[in-house]
Formats: sequence, C-alpha cells, structure tokens
Amino acid sequence: MSFGDLRLSLRTNMNRSPLFIGMSVVALVAVAVGFGRTYVVPMVGGTFEAPPILHIHGALAMAWVLLFALQPMLIRMRHVNWHRRVGQLGVPLAVAVAITMIPAGVVQVRRELSQGFGDVAISSILGVCTSGLMFVLLVVAGYVQRRQRDAHPRWMLLATLVVIWPAWFRFRHWMPWVPNPEFWLAFVLADVWILVAMLHDRLTRGAVHPVLLWGGLVVIAEQGAEVFLFDSLWWRAAAHAVWSVVGA
Repeated sequence: MSFGDLRLSLRTNMNRSPLFIGMSVVALVAVAVGFGRTYVVPMVGGTFEAPPILHIHGALAMAWVLLFALQPMLIRMRHVNWHRRVGQLGVPLAVAVAITMIPAGVVQVRRELSQGFGDVAISSILGVCTSGLMFVLLVVAGYVQRRQRDAHPRWMLLATLVVIWPAWFRFRHWMPWVPNPEFWLAFVLADVWILVAMLHDRLTRGAVHPVLLWGGLVVIAEQGAEVFLFDSLWWRAAAHAVWSVVGA
C-alpha cells in the first residue's frame, strides 16, 4: 500500500469518526471531574452552601453540555427533525447561561473578597463577562449558519469549550502538584481540544475548516490574553469599572 493509499484509508476511517460525540464525552468528563470535588461531593454530603443563583447557573450550563451531547447523537441516528426542534432551545439557553454567569461571578468575587484576596478577586469578574459574551457570540454564529452542516457544529463545539473552561481550572483540586494551573489547566488543557479538532479536520478533510481555524484561534487568543494579562494594571481598572456596575 502506497503512502497515498494509506492516507486515503485513514481519511475514510476518520470520516466515520464521531468527532462531536467524542467531544461531548470530553465535555461531560471535564464537568464531572472538575466540579466533582467542589460541587457534587459537597452537595451529596450536605456540606455545600451557596445562593440559589449558583445552582441555577450550574443547571443551565449543564443543560447546555447535555444539549451539545444530544444533538450529534440525533444526527447519527438520522433524527434530523428532532435535531432541529431541540436545537431551537440553543440560543435562549445560551443567553440564560451567559446572563446567570454574572451574578454567579459576583457571588464568587464576594466570597474571595471575604477571604482577603482583594483586587485579585475583583479582577476575575472581567473574565466572567468576556467569557459570557464570547460564548453567546459563538452560539449565535452557529445559529446563523445552522444550515451549513460543516460550520454549524464547529461553532457549537467552540462555544461548548468556552463554557466548560471553569471545569478545567478546577482540575487543580485533583492535581495540586501542577504548577501554574491558570496556565497549564485553564489555558493549555482547556484549549488543546481545539487543536485536536483541527487535527481531525486535517486528517479527514485535508484542511482545517475555517470556523475551527479562525474561530479557534480567536478563542485561544482571547483565553491566552486573559491568562497573561490577568490582574495587570489596565485589567484591574477595567475589572473595577465592571464591578462598580454588577457588584453594587
């Protein structure tokens, strides 16, 4: 078998690979592991106390991940009509997730302020707002291109990777030995799945789809900027301006 035949065979097999089902499994595992120690276990043990908004936001975010997992399964089972009907929930659900991010972030900031984190705690609210905005924009882009069978699921994949970012950062509770978790967990581990999806495209399509290429690079750049610029002088100034509105 020539190298060209081998490559063609690999592409043929990879084309049958359920990329989006696989990515939904990754998202579900990330949420289960990331929030297992800080939310699920304390909830089961009756030791978790938090305002209702945290539970509401968590339920909405989990609903999004489950929706993302369901949709490619419906397509794979040829239930296209159900896929379209269920998909109508996407945009309003995404808006609800983004809106509840803000009060949930306020709760977290106030908790960290009470623990003495000061300006560092307030700085985190800016990232909450930018993540919520990016999430909604990606979902809206996916909705606009809902009839583009290649573009639509890739927009939704990027949106899901953005919304589960906090889960990856919470891996630090399981792996306290990892240095600089805000870099290795919240950036490298969180965004490496974009590169995995790009590699899948390269192997199966011969080229990375523009949504993953340009949209993925924007997500990586934005989240990288958050890591490297977090709590800088101008970041603090912007965060305090946001805090003066949402934290008042």
